[in-house]
Amino acid sequence: MNLAGRWVVITGASSGFGAAAARAFARERCHLLLGARRKHRLEQVAAQCRADGAASVHASAVDVGVTSEVESWALDARARTDAVHVLVNNAGGAHGLDPVATARDADWDAMVQSNFLGLLRVTRAWIPLLPRHDGAWILNVGSIAGHVAYEGGAAYCGVKAAERSVTQALRLELNGTGIRVGTIDPGMAETEFSLVRFAGDGARAAKVYEGVEALRAEDVAEAMLWMATRPPHVCIDEMVIKPTDQAAFHKVHRRTTR
Repeated sequence: MNLAGRWVVITGASSGFGAAAARAFARERCHLLLGARRKHRLEQVAAQCRADGAASVHASAVDVGVTSEVESWALDARARTDAVHVLVNNAGGAHGLDPVATARDADWDAMVQSNFLGLLRVTRAWIPLLPRHDGAWILNVGSIAGHVAYEGGAAYCGVKAAERSVTQALRLELNGTGIRVGTIDPGMAETEFSLVRFAGDGARAAKVYEGVEALRAEDVAEAMLWMATRPPHVCIDEMVIKPTDQAAFHKVHRRTTR
């Protein structure tokens, strides 16, 4: 399916999977509507997308945890287009790796607002702009954490499991409209994920990927693009993508150097 000239919405587009997805869709000559909280970083991504050949790029400072901001963003978009063909719900992230007994409300709230409620808010706001029976997509970014829980990850695993349930419910609700809904669930990927999780502790974040050839943001973006370009009658409901070094969440091959 050719996406040239079609409109693509991406949340969390200032870094990681979102930024890589923006560049991937830019190379397909799409019109991009990019949203993220960090406007300065977002403008840098927007400039890269213009250089990569995007049909147009519109960057907006949006916090998916705030309903009014999400609704204003979608309303503003109506002045530019009456049809969005791809919605990438990417905004999210993990905060902390504490057990439930000592975890902080602020970390839980941040994860619920971005990964779960933000997903619902954004989808609700943009569904009216998704054309029927024209190969439109709602592409949600999940995690293998939504499949298998781990110590210290109760809230993050919980919201990513919820993302899978939201995706499945939307698939049922939108059946018969021609709108496709799917989730892409990455494993270990070296982005800013761990740096955010550990509140900027670079040394601790680096140890997560030590000795491992992890996924890159571009690997996941390439998979998103593949999903979005399937023929309209093909829906990839769920894709789990892990680095070869990671057989399961707890089973990771690490190379040692002497």
